[in-house]
Amino acid sequence: MAQSSSDQRIVPYLYYEDGPAALEFLCKAFGFEERLRVARGDGTLMHGEVGYQANRVMLGTPLDDSGNPKRLRHLVRHSSVMCYVDDVDAHYARAKAAGATIHTPLADQDYGARTYTAVDPEGHHWHFATPLEDA
Repeated sequence: MAQSSSDQRIVPYLYYEDGPAALEFLCKAFGFEERLRVARGDGTLMHGEVGYQANRVMLGTPLDDSGNPKRLRHLVRHSSVMCYVDDVDAHYARAKAAGATIHTPLADQDYGARTYTAVDPEGHHWHFATPLEDA
Protein backbone atom coordinates (compact mmCIF):
# COMPACT_ATOMS: atom_id res chain seq x y z
CA MET A 1 0.00 0.00 0.00
CA ALA A 2 1.37 3.41 -0.97
CA GLN A 3 2.03 5.86 1.83
CA SER A 4 0.87 9.48 1.56
CA SER A 5 2.77 12.31 3.26
CA SER A 6 0.04 12.50 5.89
CA ASP A 7 0.64 8.85 6.88
CA GLN A 8 4.03 9.52 8.49
CA ARG A 9 3.19 10.23 12.11
CA ILE A 10 6.65 10.20 13.71
CA VAL A 11 9.27 12.38 12.06
CA PRO A 12 12.96 12.52 13.05
CA TYR A 13 14.27 16.05 13.77
CA LEU A 14 18.05 16.45 13.68
CA TYR A 15 20.24 19.38 14.67
CA TYR A 16 23.21 20.54 12.58
CA GLU A 17 25.74 23.30 13.19
CA ASP A 18 25.54 24.25 9.49
CA GLY A 19 21.94 23.54 8.53
CA PRO A 20 22.15 24.81 4.94
CA ALA A 21 25.21 22.61 4.30
CA ALA A 22 23.39 19.67 5.89
CA LEU A 23 20.43 20.14 3.54
CA GLU A 24 22.78 20.10 0.57
CA PHE A 25 24.71 17.07 1.83
CA LEU A 26 21.61 15.02 2.61
CA CYS A 27 20.26 15.65 -0.87
CA LYS A 28 23.55 15.05 -2.63
CA ALA A 29 24.81 12.10 -0.59
CA PHE A 30 21.59 10.29 0.27
CA GLY A 31 19.27 11.27 -2.55
CA PHE A 32 16.82 13.20 -0.41
CA GLU A 33 14.78 16.01 -1.93
CA GLU A 34 14.80 19.40 -0.24
CA ARG A 35 11.20 20.27 0.59
CA LEU A 36 11.45 23.26 2.90
CA ARG A 37 14.03 25.79 4.06
CA VAL A 38 13.23 28.56 6.57
CA ALA A 39 16.18 30.74 7.56
CA ARG A 40 16.61 32.95 10.60
CA GLY A 41 17.64 36.57 10.08
CA ASP A 42 21.31 35.64 10.54
CA GLY A 43 21.10 33.01 7.77
CA THR A 44 21.15 29.97 10.03
CA LEU A 45 18.58 27.30 9.34
CA MET A 46 15.56 27.68 11.62
CA HIS A 47 13.70 24.76 10.03
CA GLY A 48 14.25 22.54 7.03
CA GLU A 49 12.80 19.38 5.61
CA VAL A 50 14.16 16.75 3.27
CA GLY A 51 12.19 13.85 1.96
CA TYR A 52 12.38 10.52 0.27
CA GLN A 53 9.21 9.32 -1.42
CA ALA A 54 6.39 9.95 1.09
CA ASN A 55 8.72 10.28 4.10
CA ARG A 56 10.59 13.20 5.57
CA VAL A 57 13.25 14.22 8.04
CA MET A 58 13.24 17.64 9.66
CA LEU A 59 16.34 19.57 10.66
CA GLY A 60 17.52 22.85 12.05
CA THR A 61 20.41 24.69 13.63
CA PRO A 62 20.29 24.93 17.44
CA LEU A 63 20.36 28.42 18.91
CA ASP A 64 23.22 27.47 21.21
CA ASP A 65 25.68 24.63 21.73
CA SER A 66 23.29 22.61 23.90
CA GLY A 67 21.79 20.88 20.88
CA ASN A 68 24.82 20.72 18.64
CA PRO A 69 26.21 17.21 18.05
CA LYS A 70 29.63 18.64 17.11
CA ARG A 71 29.98 20.17 20.57
CA LEU A 72 28.77 17.34 22.78
CA ARG A 73 30.67 17.18 26.03
CA HIS A 74 28.18 15.33 28.19
CA LEU A 75 24.71 13.95 27.74
CA VAL A 76 22.88 16.83 26.09
CA ARG A 77 20.08 16.97 23.57
CA HIS A 78 21.20 16.64 19.96
CA SER A 79 18.03 15.36 18.34
CA SER A 80 14.33 15.15 19.04
CA VAL A 81 11.23 13.39 17.76
CA MET A 82 8.39 15.09 15.90
CA CYS A 83 4.99 13.38 16.06
CA TYR A 84 1.90 14.42 14.15
CA VAL A 85 -1.34 13.96 16.05
CA ASP A 86 -4.94 14.50 14.99
CA ASP A 87 -5.73 17.15 17.63
CA VAL A 88 -2.66 18.82 19.14
CA ASP A 89 -4.77 20.95 21.51
CA ALA A 90 -6.32 17.85 23.10
CA HIS A 91 -2.91 16.15 23.13
CA TYR A 92 -1.37 19.16 24.90
CA ALA A 93 -4.13 19.15 27.53
CA ARG A 94 -3.62 15.43 28.12
CA ALA A 95 0.17 15.83 28.46
CA LYS A 96 -0.20 18.69 30.94
CA ALA A 97 -2.80 16.77 32.94
CA ALA A 98 -0.41 13.82 33.11
CA GLY A 99 2.34 16.03 34.53
CA ALA A 100 4.55 16.27 31.45
CA THR A 101 7.17 19.00 31.56
CA ILE A 102 6.19 21.48 28.86
CA HIS A 103 9.28 22.95 27.22
CA THR A 104 7.56 25.04 24.54
CA PRO A 105 3.88 25.97 24.96
CA LEU A 106 1.25 25.28 22.34
CA ALA A 107 1.40 27.82 19.48
CA ASP A 108 0.89 28.25 15.75
CA GLN A 109 4.17 28.26 13.83
CA ASP A 110 5.14 30.20 10.69
CA TYR A 111 5.93 26.94 8.90
CA GLY A 112 2.29 25.82 8.96
CA ALA A 113 1.78 23.74 12.09
CA ARG A 114 0.38 24.14 15.59
CA THR A 115 2.94 22.65 17.97
CA TYR A 116 4.22 22.20 21.49
CA THR A 117 7.27 20.49 22.97
CA ALA A 118 7.36 18.29 26.07
CA VAL A 119 10.31 16.72 27.83
CA ASP A 120 10.09 13.11 28.97
CA PRO A 121 11.49 11.91 32.33
CA GLU A 122 14.84 11.06 30.72
CA GLY A 123 15.17 14.51 29.15
CA HIS A 124 14.26 13.68 25.55
CA HIS A 125 12.38 16.39 23.70
CA TRP A 126 9.15 15.40 21.95
CA HIS A 127 7.47 17.79 19.52
CA PHE A 128 3.79 17.27 18.80
CA ALA A 129 1.99 19.00 15.95
CA THR A 130 -1.11 19.25 13.83
CA PRO A 131 -0.79 20.93 10.42
CA LEU A 132 -2.70 24.19 10.16
CA GLU A 133 -5.63 24.00 7.75
CA ASP A 134 -4.82 27.22 5.87
CA ALA A 135 -1.08 26.54 5.52
